[in-house]
Amino acid sequence: MTDHSILKNLPKSSVRETPPRFITAASLFDGHDASISIVRRILQDQGCEVIHLGHNRSVAEIVNTAVQEDAQAIAVSSYQGGHVEFFKFMVDSLRQQGAQDVRVFGGGGGVIVPSEIKELMDYGVTYVYSPEDGQRLGLQGMISDMIQRSLPQRADGGAAL
Repeated sequence: MTDHSILKNLPKSSVRETPPRFITAASLFDGHDASISIVRRILQDQGCEVIHLGHNRSVAEIVNTAVQEDAQAIAVSSYQGGHVEFFKFMVDSLRQQGAQDVRVFGGGGGVIVPSEIKELMDYGVTYVYSPEDGQRLGLQGMISDMIQRSLPQRADGGAAL
């Protein structure tokens, strides 16, 4: 079995003492959890700590867990619609709890259209992955991108590992 871990393959001096901690979930009223379960497994394979909440999770459950567990990032799949309100409420809730540094990632196949992706990212969602991102980067590439974006940023804009 090939080790695809970008964290494990970095020079020892550049690796954080603790790996990024992610909260993963499928959004409220969404029973489609296959994709987020795959994301969870790849994040774990990459060396990340993952707290997986499963499907049908509310913003309050996700945000409270992120705050309690001192997570660096949240990854949510949303295939049911209502994603604009859901993700905006998540960003607002994180800000209200003083956790605005927690990165928020989303995806939903083609359900989240390009205009909504732009709106969400302008609002404060770190990144919403589209089908085109999947074609360009592949699943492994999208996960690596999430990890890079979840790392603290240095003053020069690079990731502090």
